[in-house]
Amino acid sequence: MRVMVFVKATEDSEKGFARTPETEAMMEAMGRFNDELSAAGVLLMADGLKPTSDAKRVAFDGPRRSVIDGPFAEAREQVAGFWLWEVKDMDEAVAWVKRCPNPMTGPSEIEIRPIYEPVDLA
Repeated sequence: MRVMVFVKATEDSEKGFARTPETEAMMEAMGRFNDELSAAGVLLMADGLKPTSDAKRVAFDGPRRSVIDGPFAEAREQVAGFWLWEVKDMDEAVAWVKRCPNPMTGPSEIEIRPIYEPVDLA
C-alpha cells in the first residue's frame, strides 16, 4: 500500500524557513527519522515545500483557465512537506507517523492519504 503523508503548514512555516538553533535541531531529527524510514524500505520520496507566497494555482472552469497567485488563506489547510511511503497497511503508516519528530517548531499535524492502486480503479 502506498500512502502520501502530508506535513500540514503552520503560520510559521508559511513565513518561510528561518535557520535557527531550534530549526537546525528539528531538521537533524527529521533527517534521522528519514534514515530510519529508508532503512526499513518504507521511504519512496520526501521533500519540503516553499510557502504558498511562492505558489500559483490554476483554476479550471470549462475551457477557461485563471491563474491565482499565493499566498493562500488558512495556513493550516496548506501542505508544507510530504513523504511517499510504501507500507503494508494504514496501521503501519500511523505507527511511523507517531514516531516522527514534530516537523514544526510548535503544534503541527500530519495527514496520511492512501494512493489509488490500479486494483482500486478496475
